Order: sequence, then C-alpha cells, then structure tokens
Amino acid sequence: MADLATAIQVALTSHAGQQDKAGQPYILHPLRLMLRMSTPEDMIVAVLHDVVEDSQITRADLERMGFAEPILDALDVLTHREEQSYEDYIAAIKQVPLARRVKLADLEDNSNILRLSEVTQASLERLQKYHTAWQTLKEE
Repeated sequence: MADLATAIQVALTSHAGQQDKAGQPYILHPLRLMLRMSTPEDMIVAVLHDVVEDSQITRADLERMGFAEPILDALDVLTHREEQSYEDYIAAIKQVPLARRVKLADLEDNSNILRLSEVTQASLERLQKYHTAWQTLKEE
C-alpha cells in the first residue's frame, strides 16, 4: 500500500515547474495543506488533492501505485471536471468527509490574501467564491 512518502514524491513530480497565482512554487500549497491534517490518510489526500486535475496522473495511476480506495474516492471527488458546475462540485465534496476536510483546508489556504503581491478585482471575486464554498462545506 502506498504511503505518505510516496504521495509526497508523486506531488513533487506532478507539480514540478508549476507556480501559484502569487508566482510561488505550486508544491508549497499542497504541502501546507498536508501539514494542517491530523491523520496519515488526510495528509495523503491533502498533498495529492490537485494531482489528477493539474497533471497527467490519473486515478488508475494512483491505484496502480497502491493508494487505498478511500483515498482514491476522496481524490476523485476533489477533482473538478469541466462539465461539472462549481456548486455541484462543492455539493459532491460535502458528501465525502475525507474530501470535505481537505477542501476546507484548501479553501482556507487559497483565501489567504497575504500570499498575493496585489489584490485585484478578480482576486476579490475569487475570494468571495471561496468563502461561499467554505460556508457551504461548514454547514451540517
């Protein structure tokens, strides 16, 4: 079975050369999320949460690497697909506790405006979208 070290290596390879909206190495984002989690399973999902969406890695690849089914299921729901509205995406995440915990941390990290060199109208609109999603996920 794949472990946290494997997940970190996959994330490092998958996000190599990518930058976030502030121009920082993208890998710092999933690593920050990972460090906020309290269980190995949550940490694995956190560090891998954008791998399928933002790289050539597929669920099948992760399955072949030996990641457990609950991890694969959480990663699957965390992968936002083009044909899925953002509201449906958040609603689906809300139904999977592991994905929900990671997405809440993701939204909180993405909402940190201190990481941005400049706050634009577009970034304010994105922050509002993240806040609305966060509120939805926090509701019981």
